[in-house]
Amino acid sequence: MQTNADSYEIEQHLFTDEDVFNYTDASTGQRFLNLVIDNILMQYGLSYLTGMAVGYVLGTFFPETAYRLFADENSFTILALGYLIVIVNYLVYYTFCEKVFRGYTLGKLITGSRAVRQDGGELTFRDAFLRSASRLVPFEAFSGLGGTPWHDKWTKTMVIKSR
Repeated sequence: MQTNADSYEIEQHLFTDEDVFNYTDASTGQRFLNLVIDNILMQYGLSYLTGMAVGYVLGTFFPETAYRLFADENSFTILALGYLIVIVNYLVYYTFCEKVFRGYTLGKLITGSRAVRQDGGELTFRDAFLRSASRLVPFEAFSGLGGTPWHDKWTKTMVIKSR
């Protein structure tokens, strides 16, 4: 039979101070500012550079294809190419930043917030990629207005205040 002293010893062993993860959730305002800063960076910086690179490669190595793409102003193909560039930029930017910079993007760095797993651990590559892919779901950005955004719920992650 187990005594109270034995129960306390087992409980003390299972839950040490090192196991406790203390944090403060990032505010909705911080998260919104993260979204705005990161999207401005992607749309006006990364997407511009990526589009220029794709245009250069097409013009240099595939000039006939580039001419057909850009000659027809109503071409669905050019819209599809632009959309593909945006999707790749989202995946690369968020995955790269959140994994390599330990949960930070430029927006999170400026607002003093950071993405972590719910257990307090650093994001794995898988966590960062799934968070990024989840952001591509239509209306996902609006899910944060009613509480926890879908990309946090689906990947068991959260954004916390880092300072």
